[in-house]
Amino acid sequence: MEQGKPRPPATPAQALAAMDHLIATSMIGQQTVAQQLNLNVTDLTCFAYILEAGDTLLTAGDLAQRAHVTTGAVTGILNRLERAGFVARRSDPTDRRRVRVAAEPAAVARVRAVYEPFYALLNELFADYTPAETAVLNDFFGRAGTLMATFLESCAEPGDIQPPPA
Repeated sequence: MEQGKPRPPATPAQALAAMDHLIATSMIGQQTVAQQLNLNVTDLTCFAYILEAGDTLLTAGDLAQRAHVTTGAVTGILNRLERAGFVARRSDPTDRRRVRVAAEPAAVARVRAVYEPFYALLNELFADYTPAETAVLNDFFGRAGTLMATFLESCAEPGDIQPPPA
């Protein structure tokens, strides 16, 4: 059985504090990256959702739901991303009234160039963990992401964060 490096003990409160710090630092990082790409953070976030979808091109409605914004707001976001050369609108092959959004390859390359140095550092960090520990991290990130998405869905309006009913 592969042994990992000794890790200091931590309470759930300490883990939450570390996660809060990571999230806050990541938010500042997103602002910095968005500025480097001449985007705002919301537009960068929406572009990330478009990239995450891969070959399954999103509709404006899909994007609005993921980003927790109105379809009207998404129209403005897509207009800005299209003008900046990040996305192209394509007709849906099954419903000509619907439009899907595709990432432009040159924009994908620009975004990757900005993120790759940080991802290289993260890969070095992951190398410090055993495969079993990395599996736990992956499980945590996936489950925490699902939990956050479920929490956001329970909110009354986009941007209206309130605790869900008990």
